[in-house]
Amino acid sequence: MTTTARSTPSVLRPLTGPVPGYAQTLPLRPSSVAVARASVRTTLACWGLVGMTDDVVLVVSELVTNAVRHARPACAPPEGPGNCRLTLERPGPGTVWVSVADPSGRRLVRREPADGAESGRGLAVVDELAARWLVRPSRTGKTVWAELLADA
Repeated sequence: MTTTARSTPSVLRPLTGPVPGYAQTLPLRPSSVAVARASVRTTLACWGLVGMTDDVVLVVSELVTNAVRHARPACAPPEGPGNCRLTLERPGPGTVWVSVADPSGRRLVRREPADGAESGRGLAVVDELAARWLVRPSRTGKTVWAELLADA
């Protein structure tokens, strides 16, 4: 029996636990970034946190883009690129936790892009918009977590 990695995004599913949240598995493909943005918009609308949408969408875009660009195994076939897992949680009013878990153990590297460079600013954007963020290594890769707060 041959098992292949999921090549299409899973449905955005509610988490079961003390903190309201949703999670979704996304293939490590560029098209997953748009799916992640739509998931954020839907989730924040359901939570009544529409005012946070732009910042949360931008952070999620950067984190999923990093996973797509840097966590996909070089030898992965197009039909099985590997996956990342997007999780959105609301631990309290006006607070959103975002995490993106990917299968790569590679460390994140914050770059200083040249003027006019089209990439390399992702972690600086996360650092600017998140109240705090961190990277947690795991047995199967890493998780990048960020906390965003509504403007008072």
